[in-house]
Amino acid sequence: MSTHVSGASRRANAGPRAAARNRAALLAAAREIFAERGAQAPLNAVARRAGVGQGSLYRHFPDRIALVLALFEEQVSTVEEIAHDPEVTLADLLGVVTRHAIDSVVSIDLASASPESRPDPRLVDLRERTAEALGSRLERALADGDVRPGTTTDDVLLGVEMVAAALTRRPAAERERYALRAWRLLGMKVTVPGR
Repeated sequence: MSTHVSGASRRANAGPRAAARNRAALLAAAREIFAERGAQAPLNAVARRAGVGQGSLYRHFPDRIALVLALFEEQVSTVEEIAHDPEVTLADLLGVVTRHAIDSVVSIDLASASPESRPDPRLVDLRERTAEALGSRLERALADGDVRPGTTTDDVLLGVEMVAAALTRRPAAERERYALRAWRLLGMKVTVPGR
């Protein structure tokens, strides 16, 4: 009896590490594909770019919105992590949020385009987490004059939504300049980090 295991069998039995690797590859590929081809890019293109089969894609992300929400989850987690630094300002956090919006405008468009009248509870949760992170720096921003007097966390979130929505209609090369202009018009100081 042969004990030789083919390369395909070894890959198929790679276990949890392979699953985590595949998920990360799918998210990276989705960011690229959505940016290149738009909101309705075929999901099989994401799987191909990630180097995995469609079965693996659908095991991790049963539909397009699940994939988009996973991308947002990563972004929100990044903002929360940065917010743990007491030196970080609201302008810094808004800059990170804006960088995410600049780089993934298609994802914003997809997640916003729900046919239901009630928002997806997963989006609501991500919005609340974002609000908490941004709100943690609002008092200091008000004291420093970085936002208009009386600005609330809801105002800041509205600004994020307005800027993100506006970016979906701009060519990639114009998005950062346009976002900074929009923030200035909204009376908020924002510094967008590089990629």
